Order: sequence, then C-alpha cells, then structure tokens
Amino acid sequence: MRYLDKEAIEHIAIGAAFLGTGGGGDPYIGKLMALSAIEKNGPVKLYSVDEIDDEDFFIPAAMMGAPSVLVEKFPRGDEFVKVFQKLAKYLGKEKITGTYPMEAGGVNSMIPIVVAAQLGIPLIDCDGMGRAFPELQMVTFHLDGVSATPMAITDEKGNIGIIETIDNKWTERIARAATVEMGASSLVSLYPTTGAQIKKSGVHHIITLSEKIGEIISSKDKDANGKLQELLRLVSGYELFQGKIIDVIRETKGGFNLGKMNLEGIEENKDENMKVHFQNENLIAEKNDQVVGMTPDLICLVDYETLLPVTTESLKYGKRVRVIGLPAHEKWRTEKGIETAGPKYFGYDYDYVPIEEMVKKVVVKHV
Repeated sequence: MRYLDKEAIEHIAIGAAFLGTGGGGDPYIGKLMALSAIEKNGPVKLYSVDEIDDEDFFIPAAMMGAPSVLVEKFPRGDEFVKVFQKLAKYLGKEKITGTYPMEAGGVNSMIPIVVAAQLGIPLIDCDGMGRAFPELQMVTFHLDGVSATPMAITDEKGNIGIIETIDNKWTERIARAATVEMGASSLVSLYPTTGAQIKKSGVHHIITLSEKIGEIISSKDKDANGKLQELLRLVSGYELFQGKIIDVIRETKGGFNLGKMNLEGIEENKDENMKVHFQNENLIAEKNDQVVGMTPDLICLVDYETLLPVTTESLKYGKRVRVIGLPAHEKWRTEKGIETAGPKYFGYDYDYVPIEEMVKKVVVKHV
C-alpha cells in the first residue's frame, strides 16, 4: 500500500492518457478533478491486487460518451460519488472495500481517485482494459463472463437510474441511448466485482504503469528522443510514424467521437503519409496505405516535441505528432478478445495481426 500525492496524480493523468489511445477524456480536466479531491480530502491509498481479499467487494466509476463533449459539459462534481452510492445501495452493500478505473484515460483513470478521496476508500491498482475502448462490453471482465449489470447511470442534471440487462452488449445499447439523451456524456458505475474476480480478470498494475509513463514524459533530464527510447522500452512499443496533421474528419454521433485523420510525414517519414481511424479511441493506422497497427493493439499519438498524449478531441491541423504502437494485454489477443474488440467488430475487413508481426514488414523504430 502507498499513498498517491499530487505529483503521482500528475504523472498518472499523463500516462493514462497515453494508454487511452486517444480516448478516455482530456487529462487536464481529469487531473484538475483529482487534485481538487485530494486537496480537500487528503491523499488516496493505492493497494496492489495482492493486498485485497477474495471476498472484498469493489465498484468502479467512469464517464461514458463522447470525450469532446466534456470540454463544454463539465461535471458538477458530486455525480461520481452519487452514481457509486446508488449502485451500492441497490446491491444492498453497506460496505464497499474500494474502487478502481474501468479503463485507462485522462478522465476515466481520475474519476475513481475522486471517488476514493471523497469516500475515504482505497484505490486498487488495476483496470478492466489496460487501455481505453469505446463500448461497455469491451472489458476484460466481460471476456471472463462477468456481468456489467446491475449498473447505475447519472448526469450533471441529477437524472439517475439503475439498468439490468440480459447481457453486456445490451448494457452498451441501452446505456448508450440514455447517454445520448443526457447530452452525449454520462457517469456510470458498473461491473461490481469481488476481489477474486479482480485477481482473475483485471489488468493488474495499470495505475503504476501509467505513473511510470507519466514520469518519463514529464522528465526534464532527457530530450524528446531520449525520453522516447525509454518510453518504448517500458511499453515494448514501436514508433510507427512522425508526421504533421493535414486533415481531420470528425463528428460526434451516437455518443462517440468518430473520424479519421491524415498525416503528412516529416523528418524520418518525409514524403510518406499515414491515416488513423478512430471511434473515441484510435483503431487503425495505415502507413502509405499499408496497415501497420490495429485494434485491440494500442495506437497512441503524442506531441512530437513534448511526447504529451494527444487525444482525439484535441486533433488540429498543423500539429506535429509521433504515432506509437504497442501490444495489447494478452487477454485481448484471445479469440473472444479479438471478437469483442478486433478490427472486424468495428467494420474493418482485416484479420487481426499482432503489431510485432506487422512492423516486420515495414521500417519502424523499436528500442
């Protein structure tokens, strides 16, 4: 067990935004919420998965919807605890041992810190994705048959309710419809789990990994290339492209940020091009019309100079970026993982090929 202070939260927000692959919310907004919570309530305890008991009970909390909406539709502040407590009451649980993030992301890794600080409960060093995905059934707990419901959902206006469904795909459909009516973003609490389920199905040490990534990116001791090499070693990643954004096609539809960006190569990739397709998160990367990265593997954009993560809602013409690819958690590379979050689920007619196999066919930087 250790405590998360302000510096740790700064680093976690950056690292989680990197692992969020363009989705998961703006890290600046998420960081402000978490820092405010610990300033008011004190530091948060972080427990490793090894420190919890099988019988302990946990509830995560997260934002659902289009991340771009959060820039204008800012949370009121009490929704996170409200939705958490609504589900706990519905389940008849007087004591909730702790909470954890459902995904990595600039906002969705911060919301459980807010809940933990406000309720005085610990945060567990795990999540349900090891990255961010756009739909509720795209969770490692789902892969192991854990139900997303009962689930609580609320908004900043005070609307709140409980959803129970026949399967996790129906959870996504019904909750997405409610989220759209709530203004394209909502706060949810779902996948109530025991300690035993977390040990079996969670992605462990993700908060610690996020913190380490954030430390590297924030470091003042090395230049961009030095930090990049250290980052690639940590995450077993590849630099897929260096480019400038020359076009962004983006729309908010059905509770998602949907679109495509076109990149023009710079430096080592001069006279080359790349397209990145996204649905909240980056899904497919094509270099010179050849696929070099695909979901469920991670495709991450960072600022060319600072290496700070670039989310899909912050894409703009002229921005210079690096595109980094890294392998997904092993659970996503199973048959059910690929069926749930592979390229064909999103309508791309590709058979999944691990990123380390694809990069052998093209010239990319790996350390």
